[in-house]
Amino acid sequence: MRFTAGRALIVLLRVQGFVELLALVAVVMPYSWMGEVHRAMGMGDLPSDPITEYLARSLSGFYAFHGAVLIAFSLDLPRYLPLVRLFGWMGVAAGIGLFAMDHAIGMPAFWVLGEGPIVVALSGAMVWLAYRSRP
Repeated sequence: MRFTAGRALIVLLRVQGFVELLALVAVVMPYSWMGEVHRAMGMGDLPSDPITEYLARSLSGFYAFHGAVLIAFSLDLPRYLPLVRLFGWMGVAAGIGLFAMDHAIGMPAFWVLGEGPIVVALSGAMVWLAYRSRP
């Protein structure tokens, strides 16, 4: 079996989708666990107010939703290839925005370098493979 751009794209979509689905854990985990993770990352105490909890859980849910969509795209790539390209370009733009925002608001260096640039790289790979895949 030949490993084509289409097959590589399917693998990328499924792996990234699966990893993003892991964010479902944060949707339902006790808030105290989120606080422990926050402290372990050297970011101090996690504020204990409704908006912080809402934003943490809803963003985790959004990541899981995005992951499920990527997996769905991988199940019928010829049909969804135009949307994969769109999601890829949107991801590149979002990654650039995340990098700028993370830097501007003073996130730790590991976060600034580990979020936006990774989103840009994965999304860029998605775009590159999508344009090399046959519909």
